[in-house]
Amino acid sequence: MLLTTTENIPGRSYEILGLVKGNMIQSKNVGRDIGQGLKSLVGGELATYTEMMNESRAMATKRMVEEAESLGADAIVMLRYTTASVMAGAAEVVAYGTAVRFT
Repeated sequence: MLLTTTENIPGRSYEILGLVKGNMIQSKNVGRDIGQGLKSLVGGELATYTEMMNESRAMATKRMVEEAESLGADAIVMLRYTTASVMAGAAEVVAYGTAVRFT
């Protein structure tokens, strides 16, 4: 599956199949939260949160790709990510784009 943030794929023509998306809602681990709270006092990267968000982004992408594959897509164009806080201590990552089939 080809994933691209661009609207066009050079040298390829395709038909649009429609919007596809995947999401993941991840909550913070209390143990991690305490450690990361202490880290914020001295500054620097909150590595466990970075890891958590990377895992969430990967899962959202996987779910989006699975939806595109179920439509018979060859690629997803205009891929985008968005994040939002859904409640205290939990964040959602959404991956979305346009599923296309090469002609």
